Amino acid sequence: MYEDKTLVCKDCGAEFVFTAGEQEFYAEKGFQNEPTRCKACRQARKASRAAGAPRQMYDAVCAECGKPTQVPFEPKEDRPVYCSECFAARRV
Repeated sequence: MYEDKTLVCKDCGAEFVFTAGEQEFYAEKGFQNEPTRCKACRQARKASRAAGAPRQMYDAVCAECGKPTQVPFEPKEDRPVYCSECFAARRV
C-alpha cells in the first residue's frame, strides 16, 4: 500500500526518503502531513529547543478581551488570536 517517497528538506534542501514504514506509522498516529525536514535537521531543531533556546514570540492583541499578548507563531490578519486565559476558557 505504501511506497518509499523522496522528499526535499525545507531547511537544508537535501533529499531524504520517507519510507513506507514511516508512512504507515504516520497513518497509525493520524498525522495528516508528511515530514518537511530530513532526520538530521529534525534532530538539530529538537536539540536547539531542548537546549533552552528561546522561541521567537510575536506581539498580538487578544480577539476576546483586547489585552496585549505574545504568541509563538506569526499572527495572520484573517485568524483570531487569544491570550492564554481566553484560549484556555475557549477549550473547555
